[in-house]
Amino acid sequence: MSGPALTTVELFLVAMAVIFALPYAIWRLGRTDYWAPLVVVQIVTGILLGPGLFGAAFPEAYAAVFKPAVVQSLNGLAWWAVSLFVFIAGLELDLKSAWTHRTESAITAGCALLMPLLFGALLAAGLLAATGTGWMGPKAEPWQFVAGIGMGCAVTALPILILLMEKMEILRQPLGQRILRYASLDDILIWAVLAVILLDWTRLGRQAVFVVVFTLAAWAFRRLLVRLPERDRWFLVLPWLALVSLGADWCGLHYMVGAFLAGAVLERDWFSLPQLDALRANVLLVMMPVFFLSTGLRTEWGVGGVAVFAVTAALVLASVGGKLLGVALAGRLQGWAPGEARTVGWLLQTKGLIEIIFASILLDRQIISADTFTALLLMAVISTMLTVPMVAPRLARLQGVIGKSG
Repeated sequence: MSGPALTTVELFLVAMAVIFALPYAIWRLGRTDYWAPLVVVQIVTGILLGPGLFGAAFPEAYAAVFKPAVVQSLNGLAWWAVSLFVFIAGLELDLKSAWTHRTESAITAGCALLMPLLFGALLAAGLLAATGTGWMGPKAEPWQFVAGIGMGCAVTALPILILLMEKMEILRQPLGQRILRYASLDDILIWAVLAVILLDWTRLGRQAVFVVVFTLAAWAFRRLLVRLPERDRWFLVLPWLALVSLGADWCGLHYMVGAFLAGAVLERDWFSLPQLDALRANVLLVMMPVFFLSTGLRTEWGVGGVAVFAVTAALVLASVGGKLLGVALAGRLQGWAPGEARTVGWLLQTKGLIEIIFASILLDRQIISADTFTALLLMAVISTMLTVPMVAPRLARLQGVIGKSG
């Protein structure tokens, strides 16, 4: 005779225990840190627990734990977690330094963005020509799908890149600061193009209102923050984040675009670096695993596993190869030392969480299909796992590059 069924709260806590304990056990016992940091293991675990794998292998257990009420509760935490994470990404943009080194930064960031964008767009156009609209979302125009996949291949994951450079002890070195400049410029362009892709002509009036109100509010909020001590700034940025995200979602741009804008209009220098690093680390530790699981629950393999993996491989070639070729071109134009461009390229090809966030927005707006989302998710994992093994040995041979500021 079976006992009483677990309540929604109890099932929620079961899910929370699994998503925090299982990735850590795999990471620690498997000693994966060199090629798969904990954050990558958490992403992979989220995918494994999704309906395409765990749900397919153990449908009864999956249905028993991930009931609609539990999934909705997890989604609520995931929304706030990713809002905080994207806000921090916007706050960490190093635009002042990029402006100081504007010629070198513009050439490198431009080449690093345009080459994978071109390769990704060509791949997306090829998918449309070969398979029709199967990989495209039901509400997408072909140009939105092509631009979305192209920009997905061009993404550089600034927050995860910071963590990886900390791990390799180059974040505060001149090379690390150069990488931050390039990634900051690319992030601005990528989010700007995303805003264009998401433009909803039926909500154009709302979007115009949001732009005007946000511009005025940002000016007033900046003037307020500079007059306050830092301890008060932290309390005020949280409602600021929530309100800007609300406004962006209300006008059809997506709440994550609002979260990025909320951080991008503020100055990183207004917040102490140790506290900012601690906030990012705590968000990754305490909240982002919920987002990984919530993301994994959306992965599907409807077109077929072989096709998804084939598209994943093509996306990896377009994104990684495009980034390496783009940075190689920038290095040739600027007379970089041998090996320098390849090191910079491998760092900038890191996709990480920003790729997952980018793909989640495209999926939410039905610009890509669930299968395309799964392929982009796998591409993000593979890209991030390649970074440390490809870069760390090179750094040992290129000590002069680490100290080069431009």
